[in-house]
Amino acid sequence: MRCVCPVLAGSRACRCLRFVLLCGICILVTNTIEKGRPVAGRAFSIEVTPDWEAFLACIRREGTPRRVHHIELYLDYEVEDVIIERYGLLDGLDRSDPYFAEQRHLRVQRFLGYDYVHCGAEIQEMAFTKGVVADSTELAREGGRRFMEEHAGPVTTWAEFEAYKWPDPGQISTRSLEWYQANLPDDMCILGGAGALSHFTEHLCWLMGYETLCYALYEQRDLVAAITQKNIEMFDASLKTLLQFDRVKAVLASDDMGFRGGTLISPDDLREFALPGHKRMATLAHDAGCPYLLHSCGDLTKIMDDLIDDVGMDGKHSFEDVIEPVTTAKDRYGHRIALLGGIDIDFLCRADEAAIRTRVRETLERCQAGGGYCLGSGNSIANYVPVDNYLAMVDEGRRFVA
Repeated sequence: MRCVCPVLAGSRACRCLRFVLLCGICILVTNTIEKGRPVAGRAFSIEVTPDWEAFLACIRREGTPRRVHHIELYLDYEVEDVIIERYGLLDGLDRSDPYFAEQRHLRVQRFLGYDYVHCGAEIQEMAFTKGVVADSTELAREGGRRFMEEHAGPVTTWAEFEAYKWPDPGQISTRSLEWYQANLPDDMCILGGAGALSHFTEHLCWLMGYETLCYALYEQRDLVAAITQKNIEMFDASLKTLLQFDRVKAVLASDDMGFRGGTLISPDDLREFALPGHKRMATLAHDAGCPYLLHSCGDLTKIMDDLIDDVGMDGKHSFEDVIEPVTTAKDRYGHRIALLGGIDIDFLCRADEAAIRTRVRETLERCQAGGGYCLGSGNSIANYVPVDNYLAMVDEGRRFVA
């Protein structure tokens, strides 16, 4: 009997069980198939099995993949909770297990059809200055929504730089990595970084405050350079640790460098203070045989050649229709790098299911041929994205046949 369970299929647990239909999720999946369309109690019309090797081949543009592969920077916890509750994904898990969080993430990722789990080397948490506002979404976040203070952060002077408690690069935890290394199903890989790697521009903005950073680029460039060096040392140690685990097959870095009208700081300043760090990260990833993928918001037109030709970025994530639709980016850059995601977040929030499915098909018709495209949102699945709209996007990707 072949296991069709989206959680156990391909895992060591699956290979040890002869009658895997005892799994509640497997019963859910096999009892609700109806002519290629989702039905009550079932999220998706077509079953997929993760395949990290095909996922990497797609990113490397090694030909049109046999099916659509999906990618997201992350799903907000509140969105995951709705999906977990609706489809019973945590049935049988012990919430007191010390690795419950890792098992929860694995079940969610596998159920949704991703070829990977997110995981990074865990470095000490950094202190930033944040504000908080009430969360007005339907899936409101307890405690409100936090945002970075844009005027002044915790490091605005040399005295504050010296007093700041910088993370110790020698104190990095690999607890989650070790669990995934031992327990991840063979058909899945680790997408290294987990949104916590290569924040070279972001950390300058968050530590100094964006407004203070803009002044410092004229008045305290030596302080900006010192913070940059601290970032390089921290992320260098983190990535070296991450790449010691052979289940890590690609690196996903995250560093917002732009906004709707251009880059957050001048292209020349990015070339001095941000891109050398990214180049170092890309080199480490490539030396380990891993693609270096970069999530970065904003209009990066003026530094795209730098990112591709000098840094060595293998794939770009984060697209917004008002800046550049992913289909246009595919035409411009698809012969050089992979383009990832791109179903605009504003559209995903406002459109109905029929429009979302049409948009997904049209995007795939433009982007799927030859590889180098993975389906996903233009940014991430925030808690204000309607869950059913997100699931419709994923389902239409599963149904697509080039």
